[in-house]
Amino acid sequence: MPYSPKEKKQALTRVRRIRGQAAALEQALEDNAECAAVLQQLAAIRGAVNGLMAAVLESHLREEFPDSGTTTDSQKKSIDETISIVRSYLR
Repeated sequence: MPYSPKEKKQALTRVRRIRGQAAALEQALEDNAECAAVLQQLAAIRGAVNGLMAAVLESHLREEFPDSGTTTDSQKKSIDETISIVRSYLR
């Protein structure tokens, strides 16, 4: 869950964008749109959901392992690497 007000606002913005994309997909299906257009809309929705998932996961990891005086450089590097791997996987 996004913890800061800024992260929460960004997450809600993403959700609203996804809602709009889903509505556009529904309309395209109702209008018997070409398969390419439907597939493009599906890919956009998938990308938006994956981006939201990556942002929430990153927020969670940074909250669980805060950048405090007790966190070693190795731990910070490991957290950053984990976030990078997850982001690349979700693309």
